[in-house]
Amino acid sequence: MSSVYPSTFWHQECTLCGACCTAPDIAALQKPLGVPCKHLDGRCQCAIYETRPQVCRHYTPDWVCGEVAPLPTLEWRVRRYLEIYGLEPASDEG
Repeated sequence: MSSVYPSTFWHQECTLCGACCTAPDIAALQKPLGVPCKHLDGRCQCAIYETRPQVCRHYTPDWVCGEVAPLPTLEWRVRRYLEIYGLEPASDEG
C-alpha cells in the first residue's frame, strides 16, 4: 500500500504547524527540502507574511495539515509530511 495519497479539494484553516514552511523545497526562497524557512519564527508564523512569494500565497491548507498538525514537534510534523508525499529521506538504519 502506498503512503502517497491523491490530491483533494478539502480545505481547512491554517493550524500554524510549520510543516509547509519546512518540509517542501521553496525555490523562490532558496529553501531546501526539510529545512525550516529562514522567515519562520518560533511560533511557526511567517515573518514576511505580507510580502511572501506567490508559491506561499497559493498554498492552501488541506487534509495533510490536519494529519500533521497534531504531532507534538515540528520535526515529527515534517517527517510525516515528507512521508505522505514519498519524500522522506532514506533512513540511516539497516
